[in-house]
Amino acid sequence: MNNAPHNTSNGEPGIPAESANDLALVASAQSGDTVAFDALITKYRQRCFAMIYHMTRNEEDAWDLAQDGFVKAWKSLANFRGQSGFYTWLYRIMTNVTLDWLRKKHIRGGQEFDDSIGLRKIEPAATTAPKPTMEPAARMADAEIRQRIDAAIEKLSPEHRAVIVLREIEGLEYQEIADALGCSIGTVMSRLFYARKKLQTLLQDIYEQL
Repeated sequence: MNNAPHNTSNGEPGIPAESANDLALVASAQSGDTVAFDALITKYRQRCFAMIYHMTRNEEDAWDLAQDGFVKAWKSLANFRGQSGFYTWLYRIMTNVTLDWLRKKHIRGGQEFDDSIGLRKIEPAATTAPKPTMEPAARMADAEIRQRIDAAIEKLSPEHRAVIVLREIEGLEYQEIADALGCSIGTVMSRLFYARKKLQTLLQDIYEQL
């Protein structure tokens, strides 16, 4: 039996091809190669925008915050040591930028959930905003329920909103959420428990129908 480590990329065992490619781009960017950093922005721009939008429910604010996050990432790039994946490191910056903004804004609930936002496409060469055209989205039968859920999430504190978005919408694992928020897994689990109980209280009639 061949027990040699599986070579997943560029001759280096155990490193996924995508991560190795990110690390190569980061190394070039750390040497001042802005083209390499632009490639990283292009790769992760849409995912960052979508995550921030789910926390802010405002398209223009989400894009501004994503841009702010990329600027902070560029300025902090020298501090990236590769101890985690680049996207995990970037996620933490984007999450912190968004949480700081939410705390300062004290956003109140009531904004509608824009069901079609997930279908927006961002031009690969775009530098400031998503592509204005949108794909047609079928009207969903549960639109009213989704609006209720959206409004309930907005009643959560920024910290509890963050764990709900990262876990329930982005699908991150507990460790990934802990890394993104800079806290322990225990703290993540505690915040999730509280946030879910709060949502169950706010949406009791909906839960009873499930």
